[in-house]
Amino acid sequence: MSKQNVELAAFIGLDWADQTHVVTLQEAGGDRRRENFTLDQTPEALQTWIHQLRIRFGGRPVAIAVEQVRGALIYALMHVEFLHIYPVNPQTLAKMRQAFYPSGAKDDPRDADLLLEVLLTHRQHLRVWVPDDVLTRSIQLLTEGRRHLVDERTALTNQLTAALKTYFPQALDWFGDMHTARACAFLHRWPSLQQLKRASSSSIRKFYQSQGYRGHDKLEQLLGNIKQAQPLTEDGAVLLASTMMVQALVTQIPSLTESIERYDQQIASRFAQHDDSTLFGSFPGAGPALSPRLLAAFGSDRNRFEFAAEMQQLSGIAPVTEKSGKSCWIHWRLACSKFLRQTFHEFAGQSILGSLWARAYYDHQRQRGKSHHAAVRALAFKWIRIIFRCWKNRTLYDETLYCKSLQLRGSSLAVALTTK
Repeated sequence: MSKQNVELAAFIGLDWADQTHVVTLQEAGGDRRRENFTLDQTPEALQTWIHQLRIRFGGRPVAIAVEQVRGALIYALMHVEFLHIYPVNPQTLAKMRQAFYPSGAKDDPRDADLLLEVLLTHRQHLRVWVPDDVLTRSIQLLTEGRRHLVDERTALTNQLTAALKTYFPQALDWFGDMHTARACAFLHRWPSLQQLKRASSSSIRKFYQSQGYRGHDKLEQLLGNIKQAQPLTEDGAVLLASTMMVQALVTQIPSLTESIERYDQQIASRFAQHDDSTLFGSFPGAGPALSPRLLAAFGSDRNRFEFAAEMQQLSGIAPVTEKSGKSCWIHWRLACSKFLRQTFHEFAGQSILGSLWARAYYDHQRQRGKSHHAAVRALAFKWIRIIFRCWKNRTLYDETLYCKSLQLRGSSLAVALTTK
């Protein structure tokens, strides 16, 4: 029997907070009285409460509405077999409060009460959350963690670039990618042009040799550039503050890079073990970085998404259409998973390099006057439908078969493909 259709013993709305957690409980059946209480923010208090629920309702199913599908609460509840977890979109709760309790008075219902109300009156529109298997969840958490570290490194690299522009802009031309280990080590040793010009050519050569660099001609060119370079400023205050900031930044960036590399190793190892690794690796342009992220996006539960449109909306790739009277406008979807949107946008951009029809579709969008990012989003919208169908049917993607299907359907893309 589906979890959606089982007979429930009770309904719970749980508002998870930093210090205490508010609970509203109503037993199933004729008794509509509600119990309101709080739980302390400790694992012991939560486990004691779960044990009490198990004893009280004899292990029968209990529905619980929460506002999240990640974090400490979910990690504590996800393996409790008698709890059926119903995630409620936080915006749904906010709009419900705004619609029915706009005054903001102290005696207005609490979020736990509203969660329970949504569960009791709209459960048919909610879906029981089923956790992915351990391997899939590991890939999900690792890929998101890696992206967070990459964003951190990008932020630090941007700070480094901004700092160098104020007193040592030549470094930006000489080193290219400022987050590389060689660039960071160089700037840590010689954080200003003044210090660098005092160094001997032999010292600089030895540094590059220690870094495993073998580009003799480029190194000689760099030495010549250093001799000819002129400082942007000689101001002592600027040099002191800027060089200290640069040395602080180039100390942090390599550490993040090492952590990202460790994440890459763990992700690659677990992705190789996953049953769907070949499936998600079959999409052109996915590669070792994006294939695990596509897998993480869809997960292992084939019943989680019934239609491709659900993923298009969840990821924010599908735009929002609003109407008011005779007016109608389309805008960017703000309420979405930024990581998912980033994943599909980056994949679509990479697919242009490896898929003939994707390139043709992107070019067509550009010819219609769309910007690069708008054209990539439109391509991502199409890709989600394709990936969804492959994922749902456990079928590898085949570029040749898909291009043939475009021809059979008489798609305008098929005409564009024949001219390439």
